[in-house]
Amino acid sequence: MQPKLPLAGIRVAEFCHVVMGPTCGLVLADLGAEVIKVEPPEGDHTRKLVASGAGFFPTYNRNKKSFAVDLKAPEGREAVLKLIASADVVTENFRPGAMDKLGFGYAAVSKLKPALIYCSMKGFLAGPYEHRTGLDEVVQMMGGLAYMTGGRFGPLRAGASVNDVMGGMFGAIAILAALHQRGSTGKGQYVQSALFENNAFLVAQHMMEGLASGKPVPPMPDRIRAWAVYDNFKTSDGELVFVGVVTDTQWKIFCEAFGLSEFLADPALKTNPQRVEARPRILPVVSAIFARMSKQEVMDRCESLGLPFAPIAKPDDLFDDPHLNASGGLARITLPDGKKTKVPNLPIEMDGMRFGTRLDLPKVGEHTREVLASLGYGAGEVASLVTRRIVHAA
Repeated sequence: MQPKLPLAGIRVAEFCHVVMGPTCGLVLADLGAEVIKVEPPEGDHTRKLVASGAGFFPTYNRNKKSFAVDLKAPEGREAVLKLIASADVVTENFRPGAMDKLGFGYAAVSKLKPALIYCSMKGFLAGPYEHRTGLDEVVQMMGGLAYMTGGRFGPLRAGASVNDVMGGMFGAIAILAALHQRGSTGKGQYVQSALFENNAFLVAQHMMEGLASGKPVPPMPDRIRAWAVYDNFKTSDGELVFVGVVTDTQWKIFCEAFGLSEFLADPALKTNPQRVEARPRILPVVSAIFARMSKQEVMDRCESLGLPFAPIAKPDDLFDDPHLNASGGLARITLPDGKKTKVPNLPIEMDGMRFGTRLDLPKVGEHTREVLASLGYGAGEVASLVTRRIVHAA
């Protein structure tokens, strides 16, 4: 018998697209909430994205139900208001003011249900920028992350939608806190998460570094490493392996294992700051050692010694990663074309349990009939709405 999931019994009405909002819904859905994705009869446009957007829908929409409805039709709006009234949580990430124009903004629906938790995920929280359109790339550029990533190569966005994903996660955190608070007050509330503020949170360590050092913070590609050995090294088979030696104990282990007794005995290399200054002396020697070893030999040796190391992987290598496959790190899904595949799970474990796929990726309107029935619509009423194209049922 499967244990009851943490958010079982919580109903979420999701008005979201692309990455940020769907990430929030995914977290709640994986944890057991009933997340109902409200989308137009033709389907969320994210389903049709190509190129770098082709992975968005299959990554962030498992464990959700699809309710496809025309929000501009009076009968469609009525059905959606009934759904909201039945929900514990509403999530949305449309442009500022869009939900208000539809009559589904917090001011309107909180009167309908005062206990409702309503989460908006936007580009910016309250302030001079709040009406701007925010994108992950926009806030990376204006928030210092692209500068820190690119360095001498010029501003460069990070290699994943870090603000969209984390912004959705912080939205979920705010929702969970509001649900907990509702348990004692009985009241709902309006919560927000935003891309720009998330980006500022990400680069806060660099802001503080500048204060602590009293110097301009160099971008990641241009900075002096904090440790003498903390680099990618080429091996005899032409591969790259990252190796780090980050403590005095690891330095001793490293030197003894790789025949560097001269370095270990040198008083000029006793402390980490001294070794960082001596990187031009140390790195050629270390590079020459690794250049005589294969990638696997380097990794095996480092693993046996307990030293930090990593092969340089590409995203598609993770499908076959032995750790992810052995630890429940990948959830099984079926793509729209029928292909069976896997996608990374939530990176958490609770009481020894990982969270996986209960509901596969929904077809457009796959759960429309089920949702309407739960709202009190009879079979004839549902059939009429389908016939008149107020709703779409797969």
